[in-house]
Amino acid sequence: MRPMASVSDVDLKSFVGRAPDRLTLAERESLAGKYIAREVYTPKTLPLQRIEAIGDSVGDCVAMLRGRGLDPGSYEFVRLPPSY
Repeated sequence: MRPMASVSDVDLKSFVGRAPDRLTLAERESLAGKYIAREVYTPKTLPLQRIEAIGDSVGDCVAMLRGRGLDPGSYEFVRLPPSY
């Protein structure tokens, strides 16, 4: 089994649009400690739980969201814990 590349070798943008709970164990281990942005849940919006931005800090996530033309105020920022 080939180990997953370290986060520094992986393009974080490749995780945008994926559901955090659908990451593989190796991906989850590699991304532990990173921040993700996902749309805030309200009964009115019922968003899919997808990664909309990812980075080393909330500021990185905000910059990625703004770069995509999205309003950071509509997102919550969560730090990914280790898989265990």
